[in-house]
Amino acid sequence: MATKSPHTSGSKPAEPNHPLTDRVRARVAEVGLALDRRASASGVRAKRPRKTRAASLASVPGQSPEASREARSIRVVFHELGDAHRQYRLRTGQRVPEALRDAARAFKQAPSLTALVPVAAFLDEAGILSW
Repeated sequence: MATKSPHTSGSKPAEPNHPLTDRVRARVAEVGLALDRRASASGVRAKRPRKTRAASLASVPGQSPEASREARSIRVVFHELGDAHRQYRLRTGQRVPEALRDAARAFKQAPSLTALVPVAAFLDEAGILSW
């Protein structure tokens, strides 16, 4: 019986090097698609869109529409993680770990996928992530 090697020449590794990063990236992509569907389903758009804090943060001058969508998606995922952690704390009565606070603070200072991964790692270790 032949066994498969995890990495043969010319093929991809069986396990990704950073599975949590891949999961976060996939979730951000899912949220981006949902935001696109929601925007296109709204039909007629207002001539002057409402100015919201999230919109003003996500719309950096000179930023491409794709980068703007990704920034919005990353923020939505961050807020989902925050909601999930708050629900977890309500059930368990635990306090927010200082390291999680630091990771969230770092994300807020420079929102990016790489800054979102440490936040998601805390929730994954606690078994909170459903994706």
